[in-house]
Amino acid sequence: MGFSLLKTRIAQETLGRLLAGYLKLVRRTNRLVVEPADIYERVRPELPLIIAMWHGQHIMIPFARPDWMPACSLVSRHGDGGFNAVALRQMGIGAIRGSGALGKKIREKGGASAFLAMVRRLAAGDTMVLTADIPKRARVVGPGIIQLARASGRPIHPIAVVTSRRIDFNSWDRASIGLPFGRGAIVVGEAVHVDRHADEAACEAARLAVQDGLDRIHARAYELVGARDPGAGLREAALAKRAESPA
Repeated sequence: MGFSLLKTRIAQETLGRLLAGYLKLVRRTNRLVVEPADIYERVRPELPLIIAMWHGQHIMIPFARPDWMPACSLVSRHGDGGFNAVALRQMGIGAIRGSGALGKKIREKGGASAFLAMVRRLAAGDTMVLTADIPKRARVVGPGIIQLARASGRPIHPIAVVTSRRIDFNSWDRASIGLPFGRGAIVVGEAVHVDRHADEAACEAARLAVQDGLDRIHARAYELVGARDPGAGLREAALAKRAESPA
């Protein structure tokens, strides 16, 4: 019964507002450094953008949006998606409910309609913020974000938002949530462009470029705050485990 109550609209609204309030406190009390220092002025001519992040950093990503940048994020239709959408709204970011899942369940999870909604929002001038990796496949960029760039013609910018004081969860994505009164870093990577007529090989090259960019900026962000990336090695560990599994 208790779990059911948490799924009610009132509970989701309350949890979302509490999360947004907490994140605003974390932002106010952390000394943030942005790298490159002039990145927001540099990307203005490229707007709107597709912002790529790792799943484990999704809680902290609202820190990176300047007030003048209209933005929208892809949020799960299930689990914690409800209060996450409320928290994003409280921090000035719209939400599209759907899933990055691939395969036969994409329609069931709202993936197809969400994809079209993201293309429309980009065409209307909103920057789209979404996780690049697919649930349960940590730090492996999925094809969805590449196809979004291909369909919309908008550039992908990898981004990392980390803090020196934080809680690291023992989840599949090693999610983190920042704590107040520390140091923070926002690092933005170089743009990755995907041509509308890109073939399979070009899309794969873009996917690897986004993946490499996310790896590099996360390593740099954690270096700036004097900490180790809790998600480092997740992809390699998963690949090794898969290789050990019987055929």
